[in-house]
Amino acid sequence: MRLTRVLVWLILLAAVAAAVSAWWAQRPLQFAAENIEFHIKPGSSLRTIASQLAEAGVPIDAWKFTLLGRMSGRAQSLKAGSYELDSGSSPWHLLEKFTRGDVTQGSIVLVEGWTFRQFRAALDENTDLVHETRALGEAEVMAKLGLPAASGEGLFFPDTYFFDKKSSDLQVLRRAYVAMQRQLEQLWPERDPANLLRNTYEALVLASIVEKETGVAADRGNVASVFANRLRANMPLQSDPTVIYGLGERFDGNLRKRDLLADTPYNTYTRAGLPPTPIAMPGVASLRAALRPASTSYLYFVARGDGSSEFSRTLDEHNRAVQRYQKRRGGAS
Repeated sequence: MRLTRVLVWLILLAAVAAAVSAWWAQRPLQFAAENIEFHIKPGSSLRTIASQLAEAGVPIDAWKFTLLGRMSGRAQSLKAGSYELDSGSSPWHLLEKFTRGDVTQGSIVLVEGWTFRQFRAALDENTDLVHETRALGEAEVMAKLGLPAASGEGLFFPDTYFFDKKSSDLQVLRRAYVAMQRQLEQLWPERDPANLLRNTYEALVLASIVEKETGVAADRGNVASVFANRLRANMPLQSDPTVIYGLGERFDGNLRKRDLLADTPYNTYTRAGLPPTPIAMPGVASLRAALRPASTSYLYFVARGDGSSEFSRTLDEHNRAVQRYQKRRGGAS
């Protein structure tokens, strides 16, 4: 009889404990702030997460939250990442959120035609990233990525990248590099058999020039054809953007005749063939154009002043076009 009475009391106590636990698990919590950004590191234990919640301003009993996670079987299912926690959430709601992996995301847009310097500046300014490369030189960044090249120019694909907040900038760089390699692997087999490009890196170099020389998308194939035809004819490419790239910070926005005569590795007026590296990040359209340019006999082009270009087959045609559009710009100024 006494044993029966003890069992009844134990059952009652367990029921009360379960009811109290259920009430606590569903009770809204008033945070120290309306919203709290909370980050779970990979490999964090439930006990560590519970303690960090309390430190972040969530008024939660760490031991109760740990017990709730273990009793519910969710202790091993919590996902790393950044979370936005709203005041008024219950312990159970937080546990479900961490189990589902409802992480908040950051994003960064890498623009076609940007240089690697501009790419890194955008990474450095992004407040949702952990900055591991900010103080590093370009060669050091490439070494961190495990890449043999000293220059990162052109190796990263321009696109919009989404990431878990507090991801490393190195992770974004790796994804952009892999994305560019994937594009090259897909497009290289589709190249024009008459194309003189020897490898995918040369394709990147030419595509970057096409990217910087193209004012309107409709001209891209013809621009690429001019450079492809010049390479076949052993003519210098004579591309102003390569000269500007070679000038670096010395370029003041005004390209002068002396700049075109000043020899640098990137001066395609004084040196034959392709420059040593890309000069920007080419997009997929420029990659396609470089590998399979339009079939033309054009050797020259000049800007019309409205973003488009006038293409010519002979130097005489080109000179007339230059005179026509220079006069038009002069008359409008």
